[in-house]
Amino acid sequence: MLSTRHLLGIKNITEKDIEKIFETARYFKEVINRPIKKVPSLRDVTIANVFFENSTRTRLSFELAEKRLSADVINFSASGSSVKKGETLLDTVNNILAMKVDMLVMRHSSVGSPHFLAKHIKANIINAGDGTHEHPTQALLDCFSIQEKLGSVAGRKVAIIGDILHSRVALSNIFALQKLGAEIMLCAPATLIPKYAKDLGVKITYNVREALRWCEVANVLRIQLERQQIKYFPSLREYTLYFGINRKLLEELDKEIIIMHPGPINRGIELSSDVADSPHSIILDQVENGVAIRMAVLYLLAQSN
Repeated sequence: MLSTRHLLGIKNITEKDIEKIFETARYFKEVINRPIKKVPSLRDVTIANVFFENSTRTRLSFELAEKRLSADVINFSASGSSVKKGETLLDTVNNILAMKVDMLVMRHSSVGSPHFLAKHIKANIINAGDGTHEHPTQALLDCFSIQEKLGSVAGRKVAIIGDILHSRVALSNIFALQKLGAEIMLCAPATLIPKYAKDLGVKITYNVREALRWCEVANVLRIQLERQQIKYFPSLREYTLYFGINRKLLEELDKEIIIMHPGPINRGIELSSDVADSPHSIILDQVENGVAIRMAVLYLLAQSN
């Protein structure tokens, strides 16, 4: 069991919770690598995936995790729903819960929306991303992947490189890495580093070579053009020139580093293909670990009922 009924953000859970999730995920990772990949752990639980924003990896990962645990699954998408007719978030969710749904996995463009719902409904809530705020399961799978590769997270040097301003992954990663004892450096153009970053206890650089020389792990973030209302840098070509990571850049280092990316990758912009597909990359390991971590979170939250 976790110390909370919901997973709203990394800020809301303890280091002990994270360790419990990792321990459970290791067991479920063994399960999903067996010939028969299902267990009956959540056989009597109904879970609704309620996505008000587009998603591919996160939604598929949660759905697969739920089905591996034998839960009943319903999927809700805002497009084509009564939300388009003006129905409120709370009314929409209460109508779904009236169908005897036990847990809610929710993605929403508004910051704090899962926190708001947690005050008004009885079902467990898992935040699958709220605006540019947090994406807790992504941070958990990232830290789990680092621990799996390096043996521990404590004392490791992790650089987060890219569009930090618009990323929910960045903030959750910072909170999770700090709880587990890692050092963090942010690297991006000055326009893509939020003003509050200096208050987070992280190092900051505007030079990608400096970040790569310093770190053991580089978690590279996508440029989120769909969230950018104004131009934060002159052009994608210029961003790639100064902040893109390619094979030549890695070969200049006197060490090997681990490359991570939460996806989707803008190949040829933040990462070249010869880096994304190289032995340095654990991007596909992150995807596999995502299912195990989400199985662990769903299972542990279900125990709180």
